[in-house]
Amino acid sequence: MTAPTVRSVRALHEKYAPSTEALDLVLTHCEIVSRIALALAARTAQPVDTELVEIGALLHDIGVYRLDGGAYIRHGVLGHEILRAEGLPESYCRFASCHTGVGLTRQDIEDQALPIPACDYLAGTAEERLVMYADKFHSKSTPPRFLDAAAYAQRLTVFGPDKVAVFDAMVTEFGEPDLAPLVAEYGHAWQQGAALRG
Repeated sequence: MTAPTVRSVRALHEKYAPSTEALDLVLTHCEIVSRIALALAARTAQPVDTELVEIGALLHDIGVYRLDGGAYIRHGVLGHEILRAEGLPESYCRFASCHTGVGLTRQDIEDQALPIPACDYLAGTAEERLVMYADKFHSKSTPPRFLDAAAYAQRLTVFGPDKVAVFDAMVTEFGEPDLAPLVAEYGHAWQQGAALRG
């Protein structure tokens, strides 16, 4: 398959979404994450393939459509399976399987008895890290909401200080996005947390 386009990615969402409500929730989230990731990419000093970032962000949560009430942790692996079955290159499939939390290790999966194959699901490239990081600033919760870095770091504390440290390193690497324009545009709540550092 040739490299996916924004139009072909939207068609994939429409193909797999079980309802218009699911399509709206997931696709809107993916579009927001794409916009955050591209804004962060524009500010980073490292070379980044912005087309890959855009498409990867638009694809990252496609596995949510396959959950059917199952454990949410599975959505990344399910998304990877969907994208592979559609003939997408591995470089695109990895955005689905390697964006959960701040990365899942084989040890995480075994220690927590998570219902996914024991493997390392870690963002490796700058593009994968950008999408994984941008994803932390918007939640598909009911109702959907934006989160600042402190609010997400607070959520991470239950997974241990090592996970918070990984997130803190991404904050240092990419900076915090300006969420105010997106909050105004989408009308989603904005959860702001107290700084944990310092």
